[in-house]
Amino acid sequence: MKSIYLIGSLRNIQIPVIANQLEDEGFEVFDSWYSPGPNADTHWKEYEITRGRTYVEALRHHAAQHIFEFDKFHIDRCDMGVMVLPAGRSGFLELGYIIGSGKPGYILLDNGEQDRWDVMLQFATAVCETMDELVAEIRKPRDFSTSRLT
Repeated sequence: MKSIYLIGSLRNIQIPVIANQLEDEGFEVFDSWYSPGPNADTHWKEYEITRGRTYVEALRHHAAQHIFEFDKFHIDRCDMGVMVLPAGRSGFLELGYIIGSGKPGYILLDNGEQDRWDVMLQFATAVCETMDELVAEIRKPRDFSTSRLT
């Protein structure tokens, strides 16, 4: 069974829905990073500021290190990544890390009109507009020595 690291925003209520849909298609999906809720990053920032830490100090502190290693472990063990838009900076870093590791990385566009277009999405293995298209792209046999769109 192929495993997917699902990437997206903590504020995107579609993440668990998409995870369920991908599992229904026979994939193992890791999306447990979503469980702390939509305000996890804000609460972490407020806590660290209250403790008197700068952003860089907070990144080096135990909690941030632990969370990073937890997520990275699951990124490393998965066969591929799927980023659901909209996503933030960390999502693009995670997808870039996955692709840079030689694994396929897919992008699922959100349902609405894209406010901003970006040519660099072409680094992805495929950019998809629907779940059906995403599943079909994941199932395509590919030569992953290149991560350019085909």
